[in-house]
Amino acid sequence: MTESLPALRDEILLAALPHVPFDGWTRRAMRRGARDAGHDAAAADRAFPYGAADMVAHYSDLADRRMVEELERRDILSMKIRDRIATAIRVRLEQAAPHRDAVRRGLSVFALPSNAPAAARALYRTVDAVWIAAGDKATDWNFYTKRGLLAAVLSTTVLCWLDDVSDGNVETWDFLDRRIADVMRVPQIAGRVRGAFARILGPFQGRTYRSAGYRP
Repeated sequence: MTESLPALRDEILLAALPHVPFDGWTRRAMRRGARDAGHDAAAADRAFPYGAADMVAHYSDLADRRMVEELERRDILSMKIRDRIATAIRVRLEQAAPHRDAVRRGLSVFALPSNAPAAARALYRTVDAVWIAAGDKATDWNFYTKRGLLAAVLSTTVLCWLDDVSDGNVETWDFLDRRIADVMRVPQIAGRVRGAFARILGPFQGRTYRSAGYRP
């Protein structure tokens, strides 16, 4: 039976990851991965016809799927929401630990201006996967607010993780906890601000300019 293209992409990419620290996200690395996986070099060209950004985007997609699979094996919905988010990001990074150099090189690829759309799509898919795994069911403006805030948390945490040399990455996990705590305070602050405005504007709500004594 002919192997499906998504399965072929997964297989070649996983086999190519050990080559990426030396060859970068290049066709050379993918072709080596294809040979290691028992395919000819041409299979790599069929699997990744659009170059480095395509390779990095697929790696991010594969990492998202592996993260979700692991989270489904855990009872994270019994946790507080902040712990669900922290667990998801921690799982994502712990799974990527053997390929830290590949992640670093991938960020360099995504940093190119021409790859900005692909980078944005990959980041959105990751934060969306985290929120869905965490049980988020928002459909209003909170849907976008949550994902925007988490995108900032994830991006800065990844940068911290890449340079973390502490035992067990404790500096990264402490950093992550602080960033999530900051995000959790945003709705509280926003709620207090809305409440303050409501108290200030309350006496005027529902009044027209004419009823307030104004004349055109």
